[in-house]
Amino acid sequence: MEVSALGIKEIIIGAACLLVGILIGYVIRRQLAEATIKSAEDQAAKILIDAKKEGESRKKEALLEAKEEIIRQRQEAERENKERRAEIQRQEKRLQKKEEDIDRKLENIDHKEEQIRKHEEAVAEKLHKADELQAQRLTELEALSGISVAEARQMLLNSIEDEVKHDAALMIKEIETRAREEGEKRAREVVVSAIQRVAADHVAETTVSVVPLPNEEMKGRIIGREGRNIRTLETLTGINLIIDDTPEAVLLSGFDPVRREIARVALEKLILDGRIQPGRIEEMVEKSRKEVEQRIWEEGEQATFDTNVHGLHSELIKLMGRLKFRTSYGQNVLKHSIEVSHIAGVMAAELGADVALAKRAGLLHDIGKAIDHEVEGSHAVIGADMAKKYKESPEVVNAILAHHGDVEPETIEAALVQAADTISAARPGARRESIEYYIKRLEKLEEIADSYDGVEKSFAIQAGREVRIIVKPDKMDDLAATRCAREISKRIENELEYPGQIKVVVIRETRAVDYAK
Repeated sequence: MEVSALGIKEIIIGAACLLVGILIGYVIRRQLAEATIKSAEDQAAKILIDAKKEGESRKKEALLEAKEEIIRQRQEAERENKERRAEIQRQEKRLQKKEEDIDRKLENIDHKEEQIRKHEEAVAEKLHKADELQAQRLTELEALSGISVAEARQMLLNSIEDEVKHDAALMIKEIETRAREEGEKRAREVVVSAIQRVAADHVAETTVSVVPLPNEEMKGRIIGREGRNIRTLETLTGINLIIDDTPEAVLLSGFDPVRREIARVALEKLILDGRIQPGRIEEMVEKSRKEVEQRIWEEGEQATFDTNVHGLHSELIKLMGRLKFRTSYGQNVLKHSIEVSHIAGVMAAELGADVALAKRAGLLHDIGKAIDHEVEGSHAVIGADMAKKYKESPEVVNAILAHHGDVEPETIEAALVQAADTISAARPGARRESIEYYIKRLEKLEEIADSYDGVEKSFAIQAGREVRIIVKPDKMDDLAATRCAREISKRIENELEYPGQIKVVVIRETRAVDYAK
């Protein structure tokens, strides 16, 4: 019990101490809080005082800055006003100066106008005096010469009229010469075309085929009883058989080279077979026609392979094969076409042109010769129509049409085909002309030209199709040069034989040379 009382007492004392401690802590905290609050209040009051002072200071600074800005802007405005006033004064001075200059110029103009007026009066007076003097001189001249002014004017007009007539005569002569040359050129072309298409004795080689016979007895068998065999053969082939005194040979004559070839093949087969009678003739002619047509196709295809030209229409290939049996001045037209294709292709490659187009146009350029005996018109026009019909390009059609100058070439390839055609036809050995005769013809051309007095030098060019003659200008005037060209062309016509035409060009050049020292 005593222990318990003592424990309770200690507990009470502890609680009292705890309570006292709490009270003391509360009092101390309150005092500390009050002190902190007072310190904060003092600090806040100080901050307010400082803020008020700072606000007053900034307000004063702002006012000062505003006053300074106002003063600065006022000064700037005054400066600008001064500058404007100065500029206005300067402009006024310039305007005043310009007005003074204008006044001076006006005064000068008035002065010059016055001078001009006086000068015009003086000139008019001088002109009047000159007219009087001229009239006086004319009167004196009329008196001295014995003719009037009207008569002198008429004499001058007559002199001018004579000169004009002389010049007109020269011009007319030149025009007539040019027209004559063009007419002769066209006439030669027409004659050559007619010779090739209608045939005469001097071109029998191109219109006649010779079939050798094993013996003379075969002639009678070919003729047959009452001529029925020969009539059948001529009717079926359209070719004339000429059986004359030529030993062991029969001549086949006709304008169509393909028909002539069919007749030749058929007659050779009949001779080999030995059975010559109308039924057998009809069978052999039909068989020969098929063989020749097959050969035509093969020749046309071979030409396209040789020239590397592809995509041709089958009808154009057939026409190309027909050229195998066509000649021009002894030159095989198919070989000529292949050669033209190659030459045009080489030149196109050198010049950077379209090689394929040049070769194609070169191969087809003479295609019209395959049927020119059946269709009216020149072979160039016929060939162009055929190319157009079978869907060849306009460039190829133009090249075919232009290769003889019927129209102007529209492409460089057309011009190359024209040149290649001339090269192939004109080169030595291409046509029926030996190299010896070719050289002699060139020498004869130069010899004829050199025989004229005043000729300095002559040159046969373009494979003998043109001769250029250089004359001495001190020995031959322009009219004499024209006359010389005409005389030389006449002598060439009379003394030489040549295909086509020969152009005669007389060159007269006068040079004036001096030296500056």
